[in-house]
Amino acid sequence: MNRRRTPHLPSWLPVDAFILALIATVALAALIPASGGGADVAGGASTGAVALLFFLYGARLSTREALDGLKHWRLHVSVLACTFLLFPLLGIAARGLVPFALTPQLYSGLLFLCLVPSTIQSSIAFTSIARGNVPAAICAGSFSSLAGIVITPVLAALLIGGQGAGFSADALLQIVAQLLLPFVAGQLLRRWLVRFLARYKKLLSLVDRGSILLVVYTAFSEGMVAGIWHQVTLVRLLELLAVEAVLLAAMLAVSWYGAGRLGFTRGDRIAIQFAGSKKSLAAGLPMASVLFGAHASLAVLPLMLFHQMQLMVCAVIARRRARDPLPAEAESRIVARGEVHEEAALDCSQP
Repeated sequence: MNRRRTPHLPSWLPVDAFILALIATVALAALIPASGGGADVAGGASTGAVALLFFLYGARLSTREALDGLKHWRLHVSVLACTFLLFPLLGIAARGLVPFALTPQLYSGLLFLCLVPSTIQSSIAFTSIARGNVPAAICAGSFSSLAGIVITPVLAALLIGGQGAGFSADALLQIVAQLLLPFVAGQLLRRWLVRFLARYKKLLSLVDRGSILLVVYTAFSEGMVAGIWHQVTLVRLLELLAVEAVLLAAMLAVSWYGAGRLGFTRGDRIAIQFAGSKKSLAAGLPMASVLFGAHASLAVLPLMLFHQMQLMVCAVIARRRARDPLPAEAESRIVARGEVHEEAALDCSQP
């Protein structure tokens, strides 16, 4: 019987395939933006796609795995602190770069990036490659995604609401209607949907990614029609990339060495580093479309760039960690843990 393995990222691609699809979608929105009646249709479809996306997230999240993960609460608190405390503090500190390195609009997007929950799939994949604690990565990513549905909008209201980024308090009600309620519905119906989700996993993955691409097309179309993109120059984009490189390096260092100072084992440190230094494109894009409206195109640009950067950098780190010598007994335990929790990793995966 063939064993199913935790998904690995394709090593032969210099750029993640989904990022290529996102770039193509942005180019399509630039050439043929939805406007007039077409914009209304695209907006309605995007709203429905976001609700469907979070319904599927709720249906996939294993409540049992999440409750089991509470036993390792110190690790999960550490990941949540990295995601929703240290990241936002660094984002607030970056306010000093406006207007020298960042425009106010790009800074709002950078700050929003710092508020987004951690990713699940790539955290699991990189932790597995590096021979870390895979079950911990599964639960940490799941907890972060679940908490982010509430924490991200609240932090955005507190930190971004007064900066003229198009955010309004009414967006919190939209978050409840478009994100939280579908997620809860998915959790409640999970017991009846779990077999369906397992049987049509590939098809549902296409639905996930197609929904996100639709959200991106709608957001960037609105930005094109509103003329927002005339405010961004190549120099500003390069400066944004430099700021994000520093942000990623800082979080990778803090999560790794901080976990070491707290006494975590090597496997746990790997899970904390990969789960605590990442941001979820899949969760962030739909949230931005709800929170920022016509300003969503600039708001998600820093997140899109950071997502690709984190994949490339963490792929290198994971492969280097995989070459670290391990005692035979510890290695066998890691392999065993990974095999036992493979199905949970696939169920919790997000694009």
